[in-house]
Amino acid sequence: MWRSWWLWPLVAVCTSDQFQDEALRIMRGTPVIDGHNDLPWQLLTRFNNQLRDERANLTSLPGTHTNIPKLKAGFVGGQFWSAYIPCDTQNKDAVKRTLEQIDVIHRMCQMYPETFMCVTSSMGGSAHRPLALSSALSPTPRCPRLFWALPTGIRQAFREGRVASLVGVEGGHSIDSSLGVLRALYHLGMRYLTLTHSCNTPWADNWLVDMGDDEAQSQGLSLFGQSVVKEMNRLGVIIDLAHVSVATMKAALRLSKAPIIFSHSSAYRLCDHPRNVPDDVLQLVVRGYGQASPLPWSSGDPAVSRVLSSTLFLEQNQTGSLVMVNFYNDYVSCKKEATLSQVADHLDHIKKVAGVGAVGFGGDFDGVSRLPLGLEDVSKYPDLVAELLRRQWTEAEVRGALADNLLRVFEAVEQVSDHTQPPEENIIPPEELEDSCRTEYGYSEASSLPCQPGAPLASVAPLLLSLYLL
Repeated sequence: MWRSWWLWPLVAVCTSDQFQDEALRIMRGTPVIDGHNDLPWQLLTRFNNQLRDERANLTSLPGTHTNIPKLKAGFVGGQFWSAYIPCDTQNKDAVKRTLEQIDVIHRMCQMYPETFMCVTSSMGGSAHRPLALSSALSPTPRCPRLFWALPTGIRQAFREGRVASLVGVEGGHSIDSSLGVLRALYHLGMRYLTLTHSCNTPWADNWLVDMGDDEAQSQGLSLFGQSVVKEMNRLGVIIDLAHVSVATMKAALRLSKAPIIFSHSSAYRLCDHPRNVPDDVLQLVVRGYGQASPLPWSSGDPAVSRVLSSTLFLEQNQTGSLVMVNFYNDYVSCKKEATLSQVADHLDHIKKVAGVGAVGFGGDFDGVSRLPLGLEDVSKYPDLVAELLRRQWTEAEVRGALADNLLRVFEAVEQVSDHTQPPEENIIPPEELEDSCRTEYGYSEASSLPCQPGAPLASVAPLLLSLYLL
């Protein structure tokens, strides 16, 4: 026995290669959909969103966690790009700045069409409701009574080998307490909204409340905040609870008719940082999961059918949600150093408490300063998948974490949406808004809201222009 001790390292290497090879095989069929990437913020702070600056070339961009070669090496097939603007824009130019970040995401798709496909639905076409014909398009034998809207979808991008690129707006301050702005951002492609960033909005509380560094204003969600959640359900915008307080998490989970996500949060039990999700909230996330079974429709495309076959089908009124694990060291280990194995521990814990359908990836690449050893950039996803396989995750469970769980949530959000219902028209009381450069149009008996020095009025002109050009 002792004479063969030298074989053990060789066996370990061969086993490691086996898991790596298996990870690559799985990811060729089911690439990862990541819940949160801050590359657009890097483009703003480094190049003022000037994509034609030769230094901003995404085929060779240095000094970032994300560029095109790294995305391809990491088998990233879908990405929620963060349209993030800091909290110091609240009550100032948050809407304008958010529009500019959505614009740069669209321009990424236009400048690199062979790599990125901007999408707004899970599948495209049949994922949306039929549109009514105009009077000029009356039904004829050659023209069906209804035709389908054909938004570009994630699965279409998968089939074409491009990165499905979606817009996630990170922070409720970006809508400036306006349901009209919320609807306008939806029409510009926003498909999730993080209810807060690291600041309260006038209608929702953020995670700093749980640290005692901020005061609770809404005790979770105010009445207007509840209207925001309802309107997001009606539109088909995914509710994102990363960055919110525990009270806000629970209020939104109980109110929403559709599944929600935590786009980049980890497990509080393993790292007791208030940005992470505690176990009692994970119990709310798991509530409503149905049994694993094939979805009640099929596709003529074998690749799509393969993705669908392992997706969880939720029965009516069930609202299973999703936690997409953040890789930031401070949220993984509560220290400045962390490892890939510790990230896998978070995935294991969420799987154990909330179920395999509740697990996803939300790396927070290019939005954090410290990443685990072994997960230094987006190219490292196959190594994390290999670690899950090493821990006896099944192929179906891995495919769920990679993409199928997010697709299930997105499809459920689309099914709950109903554009035939009238929009929410509640307005936030003016006294709940902070003093800044605000006019009082529409508030017939509102008192004047004075303009404080240094608080510029955000013009609505860029919003109207963007809508016109869409």
